[in-house]
Amino acid sequence: MNTLILRETTRVLFTLILVFSVATLLRGHDAPGGGFVGGLIASIACSLYVFVADAKDVRRLVRTDPLKTAAAGLALAIVSGLVGILSGGRPFLSGQWVEIGGVKLGTPLLFDFGVYLVVVGAVLTFVLEIKEPASVPPADSDK
Repeated sequence: MNTLILRETTRVLFTLILVFSVATLLRGHDAPGGGFVGGLIASIACSLYVFVADAKDVRRLVRTDPLKTAAAGLALAIVSGLVGILSGGRPFLSGQWVEIGGVKLGTPLLFDFGVYLVVVGAVLTFVLEIKEPASVPPADSDK
């Protein structure tokens, strides 16, 4: 069901939902939210876009393979956990912070961003696989 109302509403809501997902990602240290919830919200925006567009349009919008996005997020989450070990023998996933331009950035934010990418990549992989037509192999003519 691809109506004019759904298409036009999606154009407006897509950006708003993505902004809300990033805000949820960033506030996750001090309040409810974080990488998982922010990733789910971003996945909702992308899934809504999938309903009104072709899978090719969504892949063009995302610009990367969603499975590679999930893999990059997993790698980022693991690397953020290794920083403590590599910088002084602290336990895995211990937080490390650095101040850049008056803003304190830390490994928990990197971990949350990695989780965000894993969730968005995994959900988009599922949704796009459902949306794209399955390629059926030709029937075997030898039998």
